[in-house]
Amino acid sequence: MAPRRLKSTTLLAGVVANALILLAWTQTWVIVDLTADELGGARVIVGGDIAAGGLSALALAGLTLVGALSIAGPVFRVVLGALQALIGATVALTSVLAIGAPADAASRAITDATGISGDSSVQSLVESATLTAWPWFAAAFGVISVAIGVVIIGTVRRWPAATRKYQTARFTSADGSPVDGSTLDGTADADAAVREPDAIGDWDALSDGADPTSR
Repeated sequence: MAPRRLKSTTLLAGVVANALILLAWTQTWVIVDLTADELGGARVIVGGDIAAGGLSALALAGLTLVGALSIAGPVFRVVLGALQALIGATVALTSVLAIGAPADAASRAITDATGISGDSSVQSLVESATLTAWPWFAAAFGVISVAIGVVIIGTVRRWPAATRKYQTARFTSADGSPVDGSTLDGTADADAAVREPDAIGDWDALSDGADPTSR
């Protein structure tokens, strides 16, 4: 794959993976049926914002990271690739914890609905806790995010170099030869060099009351 296409494909994959993790966070993760004897068999709908509250911050961090990748140099790409893998692993772990203990993940929502707190008290209210597909979806894209991070690290040197928005100004002497000793900010000794004439510079000179033809 061509370097530019490799970079764009990897960045697009990162955006899609993190956006879908954020989508999963907004959906229903657990449906809890409470005991009928005390609460009349009430049902509590638990979203990803409660079952896995940290996913939104992780997904947004991943999206920001992809933006940084688009302009980062080779060394920082490796660092950002490792961070992307770490974010993906954390997303997968958080999702798996919710999958393994859906009643625990829903405990805060149950407390809000019933006013009853305490782990043992809340758990005694749960008749059943049913998972939807969204926790599995989030876990899968967490693993995919890990893979994207590994790909970034493995292909970083094949990516094209970042484009520089600004280029260093070039100065010439009166006879057109390059001037040595220009400073890092693009300035040079006024007696030794002048800028190459251009239309915009001439207009600026006229605005300042100078005669551009005097050069």
